[in-house]
Amino acid sequence: MLSFLPSFILMPISFTLFCFNLALCGSLVFAGGLLKLLIPLPVFRRNLAYPMNFFYRLWALINYLLICTFNKVSWTIKGDENLDKNSWYLMIANHQSWLDIFILSHFARTRIPEPRYFLKDSLKKVPFVGMACWALDMPFMRRYSRSYLKKNPHLIGKDIETTKKSCLKFKNQPTTIINFVEGTRYTEEKHRRQNNKFQHLLTPKASGIAFTMQTMGEQFDKILLVSIIYPQNPGHIMKDMLKGKLKEVVIDIEQINNSELLRGDYNNDVNYKRDFHRWLTQLWQRSDTKINNYLTK
Repeated sequence: MLSFLPSFILMPISFTLFCFNLALCGSLVFAGGLLKLLIPLPVFRRNLAYPMNFFYRLWALINYLLICTFNKVSWTIKGDENLDKNSWYLMIANHQSWLDIFILSHFARTRIPEPRYFLKDSLKKVPFVGMACWALDMPFMRRYSRSYLKKNPHLIGKDIETTKKSCLKFKNQPTTIINFVEGTRYTEEKHRRQNNKFQHLLTPKASGIAFTMQTMGEQFDKILLVSIIYPQNPGHIMKDMLKGKLKEVVIDIEQINNSELLRGDYNNDVNYKRDFHRWLTQLWQRSDTKINNYLTK
């Protein structure tokens, strides 16, 4: 427990160790990805998944140990009963900080199958992160503005195509697909611009989840609505953690049974699209209420 050290000493030490962990485990995972590329035999690829997932979980474990070493932090995990590593899950989560990925990876490490995140295409260029995520078959999504799509109509539906191709890869082994449905990290400025009805969340984007459900919805055993809260760190959460000032982490999980009613043709069925938006908005409202309850205790 090193949180007693001054921030100007603690921050460079913690940052260096987190980077070293990423470089080490990321390089090992990337090496496995290169082997998959060079030897594309199905049996070999399946067997290679075990050591690659081991290094991913090792990265998550070391991150957790570093967080606890540099911060006097309390953990609250609620609603994780009866989860297991041999099931398929679709996880819907809010997104406040880069730290969310560390937190969810730690949560998944001993409870559910290896998580696969829907990531921004720009992350491909981040050293070690992009290489490791590519090797683990995580889908990279490129978002286009409406004005850009009007000028380049051939790109319409490319994100949907990417979603479907990626989901097909996940059908062969138990997987947790994680979608930060806000599409970006929460900030007060973004919240003001949207002027939505949620107190602590941005407007959820339905299309990614809908097409994931359309592609492999019958395989999901449950949908997990996850609310991540840092009740005592209202500012820059990742920076607070590196400085040893992270005080509390709350992971609140609501397990939702999968239903055939959640599967349909999002593109062509107007009624289904409307109902899906309504269902997601109701989930998001529940998450917003939970977050508010934790923050106002």
